Parts: sequence; C-alpha cells; structure tokens
Amino acid sequence: MDWSAFRSHFPVTSHWAFLDHAAVAPLPDVAVAALRDYGDSLAANGIAAVREWVHRLRDVRELGRRLINAPSADDVFFVPSTTFGIGVVAEGFPWQPGDNVVLPADEYPANQYPWLNLAARGVEARRVPTQAGRVLVDDLRAAMDSRTRVLAVSAVQFATGFRADLDALGDLCRGRGVFFFVDAIQALGAFPIDVHRTPVDALAADGHKWMLGPEGAGIGYVRREWVDRLHPIGVGAFSVARPLEFSTIDFTLKPHAGRWEGGAQNIPGLTALGASLELLLNAGIPEFEQRVLALTDYACERAAAAGWEVYSSRRPGEASGIVSLTVPGVPAEAIVAACRAAGVVVNARAGRVRLSPHGYNNEEEIDRFVAAASAARVS
Repeated sequence: MDWSAFRSHFPVTSHWAFLDHAAVAPLPDVAVAALRDYGDSLAANGIAAVREWVHRLRDVRELGRRLINAPSADDVFFVPSTTFGIGVVAEGFPWQPGDNVVLPADEYPANQYPWLNLAARGVEARRVPTQAGRVLVDDLRAAMDSRTRVLAVSAVQFATGFRADLDALGDLCRGRGVFFFVDAIQALGAFPIDVHRTPVDALAADGHKWMLGPEGAGIGYVRREWVDRLHPIGVGAFSVARPLEFSTIDFTLKPHAGRWEGGAQNIPGLTALGASLELLLNAGIPEFEQRVLALTDYACERAAAAGWEVYSSRRPGEASGIVSLTVPGVPAEAIVAACRAAGVVVNARAGRVRLSPHGYNNEEEIDRFVAAASAARVS
C-alpha cells in the first residue's frame, strides 16, 4: 500500500496532525468533490436530476454491503445516526415483561440509553462491569440467563479502545438463542467486520469516524430472518414495497431492511460517504487494520518510553485504533489543549487522553503529539 498516495487525499494534513478519528474525521477530497457535485447538480436541475442521485445511492448501498460482506445489498439500510440503528432493535424487538438485555457498563451512551429506556416495558438492562477497560466474554456470559433476549456490544469501546471478540460473542449468542447487536461505529472503515462469517444479527454505524464520511450518513444491517420479527419504526412512504405509487395506499412493507428507510434520504451525505467507502475498499480494509495497529503500537512505545501509562489493552485481537493513556500529573484536558495549540488534534475521554490515528497518518505525526504532550507536562 502506498500510504503517501493515500495521504494526498486529505487536505487536513496541510495544517493539522489529525489524530482524533474516533470523534469526527476530516473528509478526503473525493468526499468533498461528491458533496460539491451534488450541490451543483441540485442547483442546476432540482428534481430533474433526482433519478441520477437515487441511482448513485444504489452504488453506495452496494459499497456498504461489501464493507460488511452482507449477503445482499437489500440487507443494508441507511441510517441518520448510530442511535437510529440501535433504536431499530431496541424499539422493534418483540419484548415481553421480564426480559433482559446484556451490555458492557462502559458503552457509549448511545448504546445504553435506548436499552435503559425499555424499563417501562418491563425489560431490564444488565450493565456488566468491565475489567480494566476489557470486555470479557465470560463476564457477559455470566450475566445472561433464560430471559436474556439481546446482547448489545460495541465492536470497539470508545473510551478505552478495547476490541471485542465478535466471533466468540456471536457463538455465545447463537448457543443461547440471543439476538446479537453490534455498535460498529468505532471499527468500520479500519477493521473488518464480516456478518456472513460472524453471526451478527444487526449492526449500525454512522459514517463520520473511521469511514471518513460526513455526519448524519451511515449504514445499518439486519439479518434477513429477523426483518419480519422486528416491529418497524420510522415507517413512511418509502418503507413500502411500492414506494413511488403515491396515490395508492398499500401497506405492504418491503421484505428487507429497506423498510427502515421511511423518508427522504440524506443524499449528499450518503453520496460523500460512498466516495470515502470506495477509497477505503479499493485500498483494502485489512490493509488499514495493519496500518492502524502499527501506528498505535508506535504511539504506545513512545508513550511508555516517556513514562506515561497506556490504559488500552494491546493484547492480540484486543488492540484497536484507539489508544487511551495518561500523563502523570497532567490533566487530560491540559494535554488536549497543548496539542491543539501545537497543531495536533487529540481528545479526552474518561479522564484520559485518547489518540486515534487512521491509515493516512504517519509516525512523524505521532512524534509531534508526544512532543506537544511532553511540553505540557513540563509547563
């Protein structure tokens, strides 16, 4: 992989060492061009160009299918947020009073509140403590019982960077007849997720992190055998099998995940996401996994040499693109501010500095971060 050629697609590199892809990523030039093309087309043509843009969404859906290796493009639906995709399962699942959902206690709030919101329906959310930021399969297994209906887990934990063993969790769920939901936003675009190989029943991810797309444009997936078992939410004119026959009311829902696309789509955002996905897929997601792990390994080596604490697990299979660390005696917010002043973008989560490089970053940018953080420590 020619990483310098890939790097040339990112204007952000001209003035920032951007190491915060776990937050909101900068757009590559191809995504910016897609947004511009849409704006120009809409300005010049209005509704007369709509068919062209709807057709382009078909291409984006196929790119989403390739990204997760779904059986069909119809198994992929577009989401305005990861939260919406979580709600498809949380609100649509056929719950009975006394049921429970199991999830790690340190999940991002978007993967907690929708499950906690089910209390009024008699559904218990069992929040399982993590072990030094690690989500252990045995701990989740121990929290399950005969009334466990759903396991909800992030592929990568947002604050610590712990990467879950999705294969083991999927096997656990299959053995117990539990629905397996994955919040994939901190993995897709940098780490492979294969829903054909791994028994994931549903996932969701907005595109504005590792997929390098705009906010408000992401993908969701529901395994086909669950489509009719989940009560559809957000139903609208485009949820039905004959969506363009506006004068005919025929409440026959699409027999696939498209039923969750009820209204107008974020066409510019999704088109830009498609441009970024094409860039990523052409390079190969396994290539990004190796590159991101190499960069974060380098960051951990530099941090350890400086006497800092690396909180994130770096065990094989558990490391990700997120590194959580502390600089003794210096608040994380002070490190973030010092880095920003030095042209380096990092973040703070759970009282620790969070570093999250993508494939176009390089070791020199990691060095710039270490230098800026070290200066903050001295001051």
